[in-house]
Amino acid sequence: MRHPTLVILCAAGVITLSACEKTIDKDAVDREFAGVNAIDGAGLNDVMLKAADPTEAAAYFQRANKIDPGRIDLMRGLAKSLVRAKRSQEATIAWGRVVEHEEATDEDRVALADALIRNNDWEKAEQVLTSIPPTHETYQRYRLEAMIADSHKDWKKADSFYETAVGLTTRPAPVLNNWGYSKLSRGDYAGAEKMFYDTLRHDPSMFTAKNNLVLARGAQGNYTLPVMQMTQVERAELLHTLGLSAVKRGDVEIGKGLLRDAIETHPQHFDAAATALAALESNISN
Repeated sequence: MRHPTLVILCAAGVITLSACEKTIDKDAVDREFAGVNAIDGAGLNDVMLKAADPTEAAAYFQRANKIDPGRIDLMRGLAKSLVRAKRSQEATIAWGRVVEHEEATDEDRVALADALIRNNDWEKAEQVLTSIPPTHETYQRYRLEAMIADSHKDWKKADSFYETAVGLTTRPAPVLNNWGYSKLSRGDYAGAEKMFYDTLRHDPSMFTAKNNLVLARGAQGNYTLPVMQMTQVERAELLHTLGLSAVKRGDVEIGKGLLRDAIETHPQHFDAAATALAALESNISN
């Protein structure tokens, strides 16, 4: 007669145990997920920073910061990911939070200045750099100082900072390219040309430097492409740049010829060059 009662009690026990197991499993999953983000024993943070899509990396670090708030390495990870994703305004906010952290370093302040420049907030970037002790001498700091000096057209100071930055890195191509563009903007075309050659010597694949080199040569009336490594598409794009440079200098017929060469060289339809050529011919006929 007691068997039904015993069955009911056992069933109730199973239900209760099952509910407890569900709670334990959820807690275990939460702890496990938090462990992956907070402890980062497998180096997942580094992988997300270096190899992941920038937008995915930003989302990852946003989740990680919610799970383990206040960890400066995760805060840095978010700020760096936002810079990589070209979300400049968000990046400045994220780096601002990093530098407010008690464990923030001068390198974090340099990174904030970099983000501010990317967001076109030059005045605030200069204020941040000024607040960093002069004893903090790094490539990134001097690269930004040079750019600030450029913005003030203080060419002597800019050259000094660029030179120092080049001496502090084993990969000087980006700063050499910036230095060359600085010389290009101040009308020192020969100096700029030399700087872009130096850039390509360190990084032969940098298309921006190739394009800048062509601009520097075109500004001097030299409308031949330099001998350098380039793909067929790059060659067409450089001919296009050179053609526009010729037109800007008043050498319209030479420019038209270069644009035609660009159209013929490009393996596909080169809309930009075709449009420019059509506009030139229309203006001349009118």
